[in-house]
Amino acid sequence: MKIIKRDGSEAVFDITKIIVAVTKANETVEEKDRMTPVQIQRIAESVVLACEKLGRSPVVEEVQDLVEKQIMAHGAFEVAKAYITYRYTRTLVRQSNTTDDRILSLIECNNEEAKQENSNKNPVINSTQRDYMAGEVSRDITNRILLPQEIVDAHNDGIIHFHDTDYFAQHMHNCDLVNLEDMLQNGTVITGTLIERPHSFSTACNIATQIIAQVASNQYGGQSISLAHLAPFVNVSREKIRRDLREETASINIELPEDDFNKVVEKRLREEIRRGVQTIQYQVVTLLTTNGQAPFVTVFMYLGEAKNEQEKRDLALIIEETLEQRYQGVKNEDGVWVTPAFPKLVYVLEEDNIHEDSPYYYLTQLSAKCTARRMVPDYISEKIMFRDKVDKNGKGNCYTCMGCRSFLTPYVDPETNEPKYYGRFNQGVVTINLVDIALSSGGNIDKFWKIFDERLDLCYRALMCRHNRLKGTLSDAAPILWQYGALARLKKGEPIDKLLYGGYSTISLGYAGLYECVKYMTGKSHTDPSATPFALEVMQYLNKATKTWKEKENIDFSIYGTPIESTTYKFAKCLQRRFGIIEGVTDKGYITNSYHVHVSEEIDAFEKLRFESQFQTLSPGGAISYVEVPNMQHNLDAVLEVMKFIYDNIMYAELNTKSDYCQVCGWDGEIEIREADGKLVWTCPKCGNTDQDKMNVARRTCGYIGTQFWNQGRTQEIRERVLHL
Repeated sequence: MKIIKRDGSEAVFDITKIIVAVTKANETVEEKDRMTPVQIQRIAESVVLACEKLGRSPVVEEVQDLVEKQIMAHGAFEVAKAYITYRYTRTLVRQSNTTDDRILSLIECNNEEAKQENSNKNPVINSTQRDYMAGEVSRDITNRILLPQEIVDAHNDGIIHFHDTDYFAQHMHNCDLVNLEDMLQNGTVITGTLIERPHSFSTACNIATQIIAQVASNQYGGQSISLAHLAPFVNVSREKIRRDLREETASINIELPEDDFNKVVEKRLREEIRRGVQTIQYQVVTLLTTNGQAPFVTVFMYLGEAKNEQEKRDLALIIEETLEQRYQGVKNEDGVWVTPAFPKLVYVLEEDNIHEDSPYYYLTQLSAKCTARRMVPDYISEKIMFRDKVDKNGKGNCYTCMGCRSFLTPYVDPETNEPKYYGRFNQGVVTINLVDIALSSGGNIDKFWKIFDERLDLCYRALMCRHNRLKGTLSDAAPILWQYGALARLKKGEPIDKLLYGGYSTISLGYAGLYECVKYMTGKSHTDPSATPFALEVMQYLNKATKTWKEKENIDFSIYGTPIESTTYKFAKCLQRRFGIIEGVTDKGYITNSYHVHVSEEIDAFEKLRFESQFQTLSPGGAISYVEVPNMQHNLDAVLEVMKFIYDNIMYAELNTKSDYCQVCGWDGEIEIREADGKLVWTCPKCGNTDQDKMNVARRTCGYIGTQFWNQGRTQEIRERVLHL
């Protein structure tokens, strides 16, 4: 069995350390209050047994909590007091050099928590380590200077989660929709170089990848671009190819029949589209931004954004090529085709592509084929989005998420009276732990709502800290964002403040653990008809709070179904430490994302999507639902049925399958999760390989696909997922 130390590094569990620590505490009390060596041995053995039952590697604090409880269970209260005093003294000593220790453990690559904090960051490489080191310094400054102590304490206790403290010291925002159309059509500036309107599709794609990299280096969340913004350049290339071909044929005195001439033009155009799309895919996969990872970018595929029929046909060509290349995948270092994490693809289901007789149904069929093999694209229903995203003019809107799931709220530009989405952004997130509210109430419903109000007020103050940190930021802090079109065209030296108010940008109140909250308060899953009304009441309470804040501050507070990738483990550990193990509530190494049905609950795909749709509607700041499916490559009809169900019933959803490869034996089936020495280990079922550096594993964990493995809590959650189809 392993144990995770305070600096995040991993070590072999040593029972003798418990015996030595308790013995030392035992020796400090009067002889009449001391325990016998046999009692101390039993305490140590009981702690080991409790740790083994966790099904994951415990952290030092959890072990010490168990030791305290066992000492008191033996009635040795004076010894317990001595042990607690010693523990407190050591904590004070450690506080002076915690940051130094964590940074050193990062450099030496033995920080287990940091290694698994982000499933798309490789912690071994220098650029990631540099980002993590800077993050530790930022986190230290944030906790000691920038945030009120009550917010820091609430974050550390798992009552709330103040996201991205490793970036908070800087004036940076979260997610955004890049206004690629403005930058390509009107030109931009990248690191002091003027980039004019491109004269071909392939050049437009190349510029787009440079913009993606620059944007990713100036914010910390996900970003999205639309293929519709590239579509006009298809015709630019078409006309250029036509001119060139006219010159070629004239130079050798050949006149092609018009049909043959057009066929040659379209063939060359297809090749340029192939090269352009390949540029985007390979550049995004191979780029490393300043934070040591590939850009968290989503590519939006929506035929409805085309401005005319010719542009729609050209956009369809780009979408088709994008899906074909993603279906193929990318080659790993051994030359084997594997599933890349990025870019994430989002495909809109609409009347033009959802029915068998729709003109673009072939794209939907190709999407199903790609999803079955590579887990993308994910799906937005134009029909449901038009219903749920209605602006002040009464018009429904369809647009992409910012990154993996964060959504803007409807907005009409006061100058043009037209809807606007590209160029907008999210200021940041604070997540409320719903499970902690329930447990703190002890099941008393009146106390529950009282504590809920207190925690919401805490979140409001934390979110205002995020807002005020951005307030006053000058456009010079990130010229690509604020001056050169990605988000705005502000003047040099101009503050970004006007973009923080009036609904132009959002700021998100996240929530986590609705399932466990309802389970504790009602004794039932929120899918039970008798418990669902309470779950919906909780969601409506969250929305009521953000509405009040919005009216007070003129800031667009919005409810966000938090993905809590690594926080799921942190929240679970904090709950266990404070409330112990409660069956069905705190007995896992994770808590459930947002409103999701618990991963182990038996429910079919269609019922799950139907049930979760009502909660998605109450998460206007973003959320995504999923269904867990087996290998569907030979059952595309079933995939298409799920996609059609999404179109009619839920705004945003995805299908989760598996896409693995063992570099040792060539196994391309599912890499399994097995338990070894008290730890969950990824294992090849064919050859037994457990070396994560010699396997490719792709799993969806929070909207994005992760490929760099996960902490023990998230790994347990992945292992316990049941199939919905």
